[in-house]
Amino acid sequence: MSTDDCFAIDHRLLPLTEAYSLIAERVAPVTGIETVPLASCAGRVLADPLVAPLTQPPFDNSAMDGFAVRAADLESGNRRLDISARIAAGHPSQDELPPGTAAEIFTGAPMPAGFDTVVMVEDCKIEDGTVVLPEKIKPGSNVRKAGGDFQQGDALIPAGRRLRPQDIGLAAAIGTLKLSVRKRLKVGLFSTGDELAAPGAPLGPGQIYDSNRPMLRAALQAMGFEVTDLGHLPDKLDALTTAFGLAALDQDALISTGGVSVGGEDHVRAAIERLGQIFFWKLALKPGKPLALGHIGQAAFIGLPGNPVSSLVSLLVVGRSVLHRLAGAPLDAEFPAGVTLKAGAGLGVPGNRVNFLRGSLAEKDGELAVLPYFSQDSSLISSLAGSSGLIELAAGDKPVEAGTPVVYRAYDSLMR
Repeated sequence: MSTDDCFAIDHRLLPLTEAYSLIAERVAPVTGIETVPLASCAGRVLADPLVAPLTQPPFDNSAMDGFAVRAADLESGNRRLDISARIAAGHPSQDELPPGTAAEIFTGAPMPAGFDTVVMVEDCKIEDGTVVLPEKIKPGSNVRKAGGDFQQGDALIPAGRRLRPQDIGLAAAIGTLKLSVRKRLKVGLFSTGDELAAPGAPLGPGQIYDSNRPMLRAALQAMGFEVTDLGHLPDKLDALTTAFGLAALDQDALISTGGVSVGGEDHVRAAIERLGQIFFWKLALKPGKPLALGHIGQAAFIGLPGNPVSSLVSLLVVGRSVLHRLAGAPLDAEFPAGVTLKAGAGLGVPGNRVNFLRGSLAEKDGELAVLPYFSQDSSLISSLAGSSGLIELAAGDKPVEAGTPVVYRAYDSLMR
């Protein structure tokens, strides 16, 4: 099947913003829904909104260890009160306590009926069954009100959220045992290129070890996807076509590295066109210009560049967005917002593409800044291990000087 002329823009580099718009338009969730025990839900995409079935906290309770009192009882100026009860967390008072008394109370314990203020124990003095309170007491202080966290019927977590540990805690706080989540996205991973050898195998003439597939597999697993390593393919059109076609039968998405540029041995694009359709190819992105998105049957196809840096950056900046959308996450969650920091050194002229430089955090002139890795050569995999994140530079023809505000995204934020 030939390229879709509406979406593959060969005569120019497709701007990254347009690529994201096409992803939003053309990519939809493909995974089904299953019910999973809460203990197994971390990293899964929530299928249905989580709504509070109860109010939290369900009752007024003490925020401190101290003494519960009625603020009205203190209006006369009396600061010595009899201690009428001792109330611990999980053990509410069963009796109606008399006015003009204080109750010794502990953090989290329910407030006795009619009592509205807690005085910290550090500010009190106990004498012969009474408590002497300080002069200045603010009515209502140190009390957590019922519903102060959330109330019954409140929407707590939206559908599409990839569940974090804090989300699991929130679900547990409302008594949840199981959640409806999207099934894990199944991603098949290939590498291509006659020059590649498997780690551990002897290197032949002109060969290098395949670092892309192990690196991308680790990144995809960190993002929560079910990854099938489909191995290494030669630079032969028929072999690529056969392997891609078979893999598309039982995978939600396919990813390959290499073979997507315009060289005489770059056959990946032709293989996709034989089997399916290309949505876009060649982005205004550096590194990562030769990046293809399309589909083969029901499987999305992402063709990444072969250089290690280009491969990973393309996956994190574009491929990640495609995959999370396929998995049911909303588009605005697919490329996390970065932090704006000053460049600690000059970053060069971006040119006509959005640039993603490898860089790390550093202290510069007494404040946090980002410094670029000493080389931005896209073949240097050591630059990925030697940096902590990506510095984003908008396209432009002016040099980015030291001190210019830039956007920085840590690798950890992009690999989840």
